[in-house]
Amino acid sequence: MNISDILHGTLTSSGFANITDVRQIIMLLLAFFLLYLGIVKKFEPLLLVGIAFGMLLTNLPVTGIYTPELWEAADIDYGKVLKEGGLLDIIYIGVKTGLYPSLIFMGVGAMTDFGPMLANKKSLLLGAAAQLGIYCAFILASLAGFTGKEAASIGIIGGADGPTAIWLTKTLAPQILGPVAIAAYSYMALIPMIQPPIMRALTTKKEREVKMEQLREVSKTEKIVFPIVVTAVACLVLPTVAPLLGCLMLGNLLKECGVTGRLADTVQNGLMNTVTVFLSVAVGATTVYYNFLTWNTLLIIALGLVAFAFSTVGGLLLGKLMYVISGGKINPLIGSAGVSAVPMAARVSQLEGQRANKFNYLLMHAMGPNVAGVIGSAVAAGFLLKVFGG
Repeated sequence: MNISDILHGTLTSSGFANITDVRQIIMLLLAFFLLYLGIVKKFEPLLLVGIAFGMLLTNLPVTGIYTPELWEAADIDYGKVLKEGGLLDIIYIGVKTGLYPSLIFMGVGAMTDFGPMLANKKSLLLGAAAQLGIYCAFILASLAGFTGKEAASIGIIGGADGPTAIWLTKTLAPQILGPVAIAAYSYMALIPMIQPPIMRALTTKKEREVKMEQLREVSKTEKIVFPIVVTAVACLVLPTVAPLLGCLMLGNLLKECGVTGRLADTVQNGLMNTVTVFLSVAVGATTVYYNFLTWNTLLIIALGLVAFAFSTVGGLLLGKLMYVISGGKINPLIGSAGVSAVPMAARVSQLEGQRANKFNYLLMHAMGPNVAGVIGSAVAAGFLLKVFGG
């Protein structure tokens, strides 16, 4: 074989010669754009950088790194995946089995302080009210022609919890996992832009100026008993929520019990960071150009924004009701923190409160609904899985 034959063979087998669809180029450009948002603009970089790089890898031609056909069967042959799949196929097993989202929840639990919620149990109601967007988006998605399983997966975006959205979608509608995950994490990063206009539109300056009383101190016993009782009760009532809620509460118990500090440190640092890498790259791998670049993707992203907006509205409206019932002692801004984007949503409530009254300190009050929202989104996902997972 002469040099010209070698060069010709190299060229014809290269990725450049195998780009046959303009959508491949569009996806590569989109991957570059998401990398820019994650690295330069710092939009959820811990996840967005991995998702974007997974998107880049899966849309490069003839790499064999991800094989969508292996995941299209009703019953996945994991032996075949291990034998014939590429690197990202093997990593994606952790998404498909629900392992990665559950481990992420364990890490979140180890970083979460439920003290503010226990000190003000009304926070649970605000966390529940802020799940309104899930059901509004579900209804709109159903009206738009999505199946019940797809509508449920789109609706969960309103929970403002990326791992929960991935956990539910990988079971109910894996074909739309890429758009759902990207919408969920993108809007989580944009909460400081999405929520404030809604907060100002639905509350008066007088309401935003309200200073709330200092929270009571929560005992160590309460913090230890809480994750145990919640796990037992919630999983007895709704068994499908056990993987997410169980891992969340286990992580929290490791943190609060006082005798497993090393484990809590491992869960919230080493384990969570490792799983985050695998989860983000595997999710990015699902954004294959011929599945991702569709009108449905644009519709999913639009419905995700509606879900976030209505979740914010739900929390604010209940917050306003509590303001009235309490005689003006509860600042309704803390209701918007009921979405489970911890702690970003609570910080937005704090900033908006201080914008109205520079002596206003709402952060700890807002953390109650914020962590309640984590529980609320997990319960909502368990409920939707029970209804549509059969």
